Amino acid sequence: MNVSKLGDTVVDAVADAAGTVADPRAGLDRLRTNFPSRMLAVLAVGVAIGYLVARSRRHA
Repeated sequence: MNVSKLGDTVVDAVADAAGTVADPRAGLDRLRTNFPSRMLAVLAVGVAIGYLVARSRRHA
């Protein structure tokens, strides 16, 4: 990853997230076109595992 463009990448990600809140259908379409489906599946599994770990620690 090019560190000199990290700020632009972060700003783009925040803008995409804000756009998704305003127009969910367009935001999800943009997400699908920017990321391969395999990457989205890995991300979804990671989020699910993180949720389950956090939940188990909270109840322990």
